[in-house]
Amino acid sequence: MKAPVLAALAALLAIAACAKPADKTAGAAEPADDPAFHQKVVAYLADHPGAIQEGITAYNDKQHALLAAKAAVAIGAHHHDLQADARDFVANPGGRITVVEFFDYRCPYCKADHAALQALIQNDKDIRFVFKEYPIIPDKDGQIGVSLRAAQAALAAKRAGKYLEVHDALMALPDLDDAAIGQVMRAHGLDPATIQASSDDLRQITDVRKLAEDIHAIGTPTFIVGDTLVDSSSIPQLAAAIEKARQSAKS
Repeated sequence: MKAPVLAALAALLAIAACAKPADKTAGAAEPADDPAFHQKVVAYLADHPGAIQEGITAYNDKQHALLAAKAAVAIGAHHHDLQADARDFVANPGGRITVVEFFDYRCPYCKADHAALQALIQNDKDIRFVFKEYPIIPDKDGQIGVSLRAAQAALAAKRAGKYLEVHDALMALPDLDDAAIGQVMRAHGLDPATIQASSDDLRQITDVRKLAEDIHAIGTPTFIVGDTLVDSSSIPQLAAAIEKARQSAKS
């Protein structure tokens, strides 16, 4: 039996022991110390292996619900920083429904979602899309290098009025390194030397990282729609959150 299964079994045994009413008869063994009860639980799980996964799923669902509730409160408290930070690039600024994405240019899930997000931005002008530069993926030495410089390149492109073009090009590259970043910059008529970020750029990236922590955005991509946090690479889940916001806007 693999370690995760053993851990799950141990957890379920503990839960079952806590759930079983204690026998108050003098000298009676506590459930956790009752070999007969222990064997019954083991036998049940052996005959019903799906119960282990059900327990894990139920626990994960409960934790996700708790996180979502905390995130909703935090999102409300950081509404301005999420939606109205003038330093962020915004596509379709006149849209009624705001979608915020925290992303990293080296995140494979962000790259996998990119084509769908491009289509969303291009085809639905009612979507006001806010880009949050959130470099978090480390290089082999453990330092956040290439991801940070890609974010710096995008911010330099924003100052030159070419943010979206450079953003799309960086996302389209499966393997991103400093040479590739330089090539993208030159292909769009920009000097790679401008990648050297100003103190304002670094402050912006630092502020985004702090904001992500405050609203419980634990990875990339993370989307915010209204007070809903979509904390996974799930276009269907994002679409559902957008539709919910759209219906709320109509009412």
